[in-house]
Amino acid sequence: PIMRNILPVEAPNFLPDFDTLNLFPRIPPKGPILKKSKLQLKDYPPTWATPPVDGPDIEKVLESIDWEYVPNIPVRNSTSSGDLDMSKYDVLVDDSCWWSATGCVEPKLDYLPVDIYECPAPGHFGLTYDDGPMVPNKSEDSSSDSWEEPDLYKFLNENDQKATLFYVGSNVALYPDIAKRAIDSGHDICLHTWSHPPMTTRTNEQIVAELYWNLRAIKEATGITSKCWRPPYGDVDDRVRGIAHQMGLRTVLWTRDSQDWQLDSPGSTLTPKDVDGYFEQWIADQVAGKNNDNGHIGLQHELSDTTVRVAMKWLPRMQEAFNVTTVHQCLKMEKPYWES
Repeated sequence: PIMRNILPVEAPNFLPDFDTLNLFPRIPPKGPILKKSKLQLKDYPPTWATPPVDGPDIEKVLESIDWEYVPNIPVRNSTSSGDLDMSKYDVLVDDSCWWSATGCVEPKLDYLPVDIYECPAPGHFGLTYDDGPMVPNKSEDSSSDSWEEPDLYKFLNENDQKATLFYVGSNVALYPDIAKRAIDSGHDICLHTWSHPPMTTRTNEQIVAELYWNLRAIKEATGITSKCWRPPYGDVDDRVRGIAHQMGLRTVLWTRDSQDWQLDSPGSTLTPKDVDGYFEQWIADQVAGKNNDNGHIGLQHELSDTTVRVAMKWLPRMQEAFNVTTVHQCLKMEKPYWES
């Protein structure tokens, strides 16, 4: 392995001053979500679209980055079918540590930290859900302007389980009060970009904008400045890592993919039985003492009723087989925020 001399980074100084909310409540709240957040959509780019790269907000971040430490790696292209074009990439050399092409998690540059991708201790399982906060259903009682408590968070609460949630900035801006409920419930929140693109296909400025608006929405909604992010589709290389690192973000990947997102994906042939099979295999391997050099980090989604039902079905059985925790708990790291 490469001897690392990690480039020091500090808390981001480019975010507006939002109130630091109560970060450590004693009792997880229950019941309907009350709409209290002051976050205004007009202060943010259009949701679920590539954010613009001009304007004073992005300028401030661009100026804060030392571009000598962002390698000159080409922006990747997509094929006509929408997949990443790897035809010209030398996977044997893998000089960019491009995860999508090779599964590389150890940057080639010694000033970047190794990605977080597994729990070190055998029997530990880092529980993660991507793509939230999930779009809520309006409560049936139309006279009240409350939101139903998200079923996933209610379920986690009832099962005394904390998780690491990788939030899409667009969803946070649309549903800030649900993000606040998650933080008040003791879950850890990390970034999953503003609009969920494959990040190696974005320019340096676009990468900055995707991460900036994601950081900002989470900060305004919850009071925390996150120190962690997960690239959509796992698509990351040393150029993307170099920018994320200087924005105070550690890259988090996974070793156990439930493929649950495919259950709602048009054209997917994956069945619920297939997804059940993955969980069954993980549990069987654990019980049999296989794959026991280290623990694992999972990949699940709070994307739809379907994926939440998968989570509810399997969490109790996973808890019987594994010590299920947040990612940062299994790594024995402090909370993943710049606020102490």
